[in-house]
Order: sequence, then C-alpha cells, then structure tokens
Amino acid sequence: MIEFLLELPSNQFIALCIISGTLLIQLVYYLLVYGKVIYKRNRKIDHILNEPVSVIICAKNEEQNLRKFLPVVLEQNYSNFEVIVVNDCSQDDSEMYLAELEQTHKNLRHTTIETDNKFRHGKKLAVTIGIKSAKNNYLVFTDADCVPASPNWLQEIMNAYTEKTEMVLAYGKYKKTKGLLNRIVRFDTFMIGLQYLGMALLRSPYMGVGRNLSYKKDFFFAGKGFGNHYHILSGDDDLFINEHSNRNNTSVAIAKESITESVPPATFMEWIKQKKRHLSTAKYYKLTNKLVLGLEPVSKLAFYLVLIYLCFTPIYYIAIGIYLFRLLMQLIIIKIGMNKLTEKGFLLLIPFLDIFLPIFQLTLMLANKINTKKSKWK
Repeated sequence: MIEFLLELPSNQFIALCIISGTLLIQLVYYLLVYGKVIYKRNRKIDHILNEPVSVIICAKNEEQNLRKFLPVVLEQNYSNFEVIVVNDCSQDDSEMYLAELEQTHKNLRHTTIETDNKFRHGKKLAVTIGIKSAKNNYLVFTDADCVPASPNWLQEIMNAYTEKTEMVLAYGKYKKTKGLLNRIVRFDTFMIGLQYLGMALLRSPYMGVGRNLSYKKDFFFAGKGFGNHYHILSGDDDLFINEHSNRNNTSVAIAKESITESVPPATFMEWIKQKKRHLSTAKYYKLTNKLVLGLEPVSKLAFYLVLIYLCFTPIYYIAIGIYLFRLLMQLIIIKIGMNKLTEKGFLLLIPFLDIFLPIFQLTLMLANKINTKKSKWK
C-alpha cells in the first residue's frame, strides 16, 4: 500500500491526503458529536422535580396558532405551573382570545405590549417582560406555533435539571408535511439539533432554540439578561446560551416526550428569511464555537470538491470507495438519530441534501454580509 501511494503523481497523492483528512473530520462529527445524542440514555430519576414552573410564550399576530396549540400547553401533566403569553403588538384578535381563555384556565396570564411607532424592538423585550411577569424561578420557553409532543413535556424538561443545572436544552422539530421544502427544512433542523445537543453533551454548549428551552429566572438576571446583546434584534435564544452556558451549568432533555413540534415555513422565501436571521447571530458566537461550527461544512465542501477531481483520475475507484464508506456511515447514524428524535421522511435525500445545505448556507452568509439590514423577529 505504501509503495502504491509513493508511486502516485504528486497531485493525486495530495488529493488523496485531503479527502482522507476531511473524511476523518467528518467521522469525528458523526461518531463523537452526533453519536453523543443517539446513544444517550435517559438519566435515572431518583426524585422527580416538581418545582413550580412558568411557561413563557411570546406571540405576535399568532391568534390562529394560539387557538390550536395553547390549550395543549395549558393541559400538561404537571402539578404546579403557569403559562404567560406576551402579546407583542398583535394586530389580530389575540388579545380577545387570551382574555377569553383566561376565564377557563386559571393558570394562564397574559401581558400586552402596545404598538409604539417611535420605538422599535425585537423579541428580547417580549421575552424580558415575560420573565419579569413570571411568579416562578424555573422558566420554560416555547413559541406560539409550537405544540408539545406529549402531556409530559414539562415534566421531562424538569427531569433534566440537576443540582448544578441552570439551563436545559431540548429539541424543537418541525411538523412533517408534503413537499420537498418540508423535507429540506426538517433535515436541516435535525442536523442542527444533533450538533447543538451533541456539543452540550460533550460539555461544550453553544446554543439552544427558543422553541424548547429552559433556564432559571435568577440565573437570567444574575447574568444581566440580554444586556450585552440587546441591540441585536435576533439571538434571544442562541446568543443568551452562547454567552452564559458552560460545561457545568447546562443539561440536555433528550427523551421523546421532551420534544416540541412547530409549524414549518410554508415557502422557500420564508425559510430563507428565517435562515438569514439565524445566521446573522452566528458572528457573535465565541471564537472557539465559530471554529468548531465552521469546520464541519468547510470539511464537507472540501471533501466533495476533491472527490469530483479524483473521479477523473485513474484512482477514481478509491475515491468512490471512500464516498460509499462515508455515505453508509452517514445513513446508519442519521437513521438512528431520526428514531431518537422522532423524525422521518428524508433519509433517501441525504446524498443531495449533504451537498446542497453547505452551499446554501455559504450563499446566505455571503448575502448577509452584503445586506446589513436588520431583521425583525416576526
């Protein structure tokens, strides 16, 4: 084998080294980071935590979603919890519906932010008002277009708390519907979920999602809340986690009953807008996080570029063998992960999505650099 490699032309030898190196990097991500999620077992609970909980939902023109999903949140199998809805400048009938629902659900309260044309604000103001309104120290966050996967959702989130835990990260999936866009969105969300949950399990948390997130009220104010990045309209979830999480204070809820399901983007442009908003906050992450997150797509793009080159050389069969090995590894790990996080329907699209998403993300990042216009949270 060594003699064979030494006899190769220098360009083919270098290309083979590059594709092998990028394959190794990919194996680290799949086996170490994603593997942490798929092989994690639920922690044995010696004592069920029944501390009072405040669920906070920020809603902007979400009347229809509140009608569909809020009753499910209000009917959780948990002994002591309240739900606070922050009605953020809604122009629909959200206010009327919330006032009506409060008559039959005594654990529901809502507060309203009135429209002020002279004052522009992001979601962070609504979240902060919700936190200040909360009666309890344990806070759980979700969105108006989200529904818990189980009536035991709150209990599963609380089960993730330990003596040192200040915040809990959980998975927020998108509802399965027809169409290619839905499969792309769900696969992208799934891979991001494997990454941030896996990194947290490796004791290097860097983000969470507001669709399914928990932390303590006193922890929020002790860290001065969103003070250091309040001027950034987005990032109420990931930037807060990136700034305040560490190897000891962050836990993960991975049980199927801890998952939430959200309404997916309906159009490609809606998804692009959402992705650009999320990517715009990544530049504020810690440097180590940016390096770790950037290495995965960069190594993937390098892998495919060199693969294409090698396919036009006499050692094309080696390149194809490496690709098939990587693909098999991907399919096995992703399939196990899909079962773990209750996803389905996009496994056969992996060869396409694995190439498309890094290019798509790079394009959006370049677009964000060109267009510096700030985006609203809704």
